[in-house]
Amino acid sequence: MKGDGVVRYERNPAEENEYEYENEEEERIVEVLGMYKGKVRLVNSEEPTEETMLLWGIQQPTFSKPNAFARQTSLQLRVDACGRSLSILQSPSNLGTPGVTGSVMWDSGVVLGKFLEHSVESGRIHLQGKKVVELGSGCGLVGCVAALLGAQAILTDLPDRLRLLKKNVEANFYGDVRGSATVTELTWGDELDNDMRNPLPDYVLGSDVIYSEGAVMDLLATLLDLSGTQTTVILAGELRNDAILEYFLQAAAEDFTIGRVDQKQWHPDCCSPRVVIYVLVKKQRNL
Repeated sequence: MKGDGVVRYERNPAEENEYEYENEEEERIVEVLGMYKGKVRLVNSEEPTEETMLLWGIQQPTFSKPNAFARQTSLQLRVDACGRSLSILQSPSNLGTPGVTGSVMWDSGVVLGKFLEHSVESGRIHLQGKKVVELGSGCGLVGCVAALLGAQAILTDLPDRLRLLKKNVEANFYGDVRGSATVTELTWGDELDNDMRNPLPDYVLGSDVIYSEGAVMDLLATLLDLSGTQTTVILAGELRNDAILEYFLQAAAEDFTIGRVDQKQWHPDCCSPRVVIYVLVKKQRNL
């Protein structure tokens, strides 16, 4: 108590640091990023190490079971989404081929598909009539979900992955479908076809596309080519290698504002500490 009779509470240094950290965290939370109408935590573009330390420290992915939602030994995976049971064909025999990961489903794909469904139901995302491009579609679950939610979806992958992708699109598009899905080949870093750029997509989606340092710059080149002033990129990834994720975040921060979506906004039945979801929006340069 001071001489004026007013009781004052003084924080000790440890409490002061915690208070400053909480304030800093609050400042990084934004209500909307691009066309995603939900809270995201902005990633510190100057210190990407901070982001990976937070993820591995808080979510502790290495201590949780992998493949909580995917079954990679099965020839078929069933996923309930958009009011129907989706049948996703897989090719486990190709999983051992170097560089081939798109022949089976990963948790990040299931999480992203259900995230889209939940986000549309909660009004955070609107896909009806929107142009959507999915990169590295693999088995095609995410692109199929986007189309069933009303999007005009273009599912892309390397030439040798398209056969399985087309089978899954054909198997899951029957009856009354709100949107459309087409399959086309795309190699990251290559020049885009006119129908992919004109007009530029409203959304670019990708699951488990950050898997090697060698692919990061080609991926970012394609993301830049696909991104206009109204384009929102949503990427989900498996937390396997902090160095690769850090490399991607550092490189992406040159051209994109990056926000991480809190798991409270994911589908409540499809959350995993081994998965992260980012929203990216291309920075507007002052001329």
